[in-house]
Amino acid sequence: MFNMAPFAAKARERNLNIFNVRVLQNGNLVGKLDLTEDIRRLQHSVSKSFTCMAVGLAIDEGKLTLETTLKDVFPEYASPLKPTPPSMQPGDITLFDLLRMSTGHDSPPFWAEERLALKDKNWVQHYLALTLDRAPGEKFTYSSGDTIMISAMVQARVGQTVKDYLLPRLFAPLGINNVDWETTPQGVTLGCAGLQISTEELSRFGQLLLQQGKWQGQQLIPAAWINFVTQKQIDNDGNGDWGEGYGCQFWLCSHDAYRADGAHGQFCLVVPDAQAVIAINSMEDNMQGILDTVWEEIWPLL
Repeated sequence: MFNMAPFAAKARERNLNIFNVRVLQNGNLVGKLDLTEDIRRLQHSVSKSFTCMAVGLAIDEGKLTLETTLKDVFPEYASPLKPTPPSMQPGDITLFDLLRMSTGHDSPPFWAEERLALKDKNWVQHYLALTLDRAPGEKFTYSSGDTIMISAMVQARVGQTVKDYLLPRLFAPLGINNVDWETTPQGVTLGCAGLQISTEELSRFGQLLLQQGKWQGQQLIPAAWINFVTQKQIDNDGNGDWGEGYGCQFWLCSHDAYRADGAHGQFCLVVPDAQAVIAINSMEDNMQGILDTVWEEIWPLL
């Protein structure tokens, strides 16, 4: 087992409020740090990467394609917004635009504060009534609203919520039972946030990704899908590990890694070259500080 004391010491030195860390290499637990009990915690935007797995399964089953548009799935809410130019109609946003967060909004809808205050309970209708600031597909703008719409598209096409769809296909095989995942007022799995799992459970998800969707001899998620969504699909503006580009509901990292991450410091880092997974739960807004500490104190051990 790795000596995690230097990582813990540097985290304390930097006042990083880290709770738990799991490091896997070649499928084995090689590093463990528990500064508090490893209980299930809200995963915030790590949830987006789980939603992405449901998309891959729905595409594999022929229920969706990357070119499927919002008006294909929700024609009743997608009447043209006049005098909006034809190239900037929300109904023409594709699933691929949503996945790589290039939908054309300068101010992305459905941030946490807005979700709490929103009087309109039909979030699909609300989203499709918003005007775009530019044509979809041109520029990355991080948007939790995009993932909510992804979840709604999956539910409309497969006839189950994303949570229920993933229960037998992903969660149960990984041994993640009694899943708690927040829903919208219309009963759609929130998708962008709201999933609660432990650090150890999160590390299993990372190992599944590292194994390109295979788990105990069973192909749970198509390998081609995981390869696609964890490659850079769009450039983004940012600093440090937030400037390496974005895939589809996954961030690219330095060190040839990729990650799912969530506000206040949840991480599922996958480092294919080292055959490693690093899962972290914390309550810490200095998220780059956590990653810097990983690269300085855990990366050299791999």
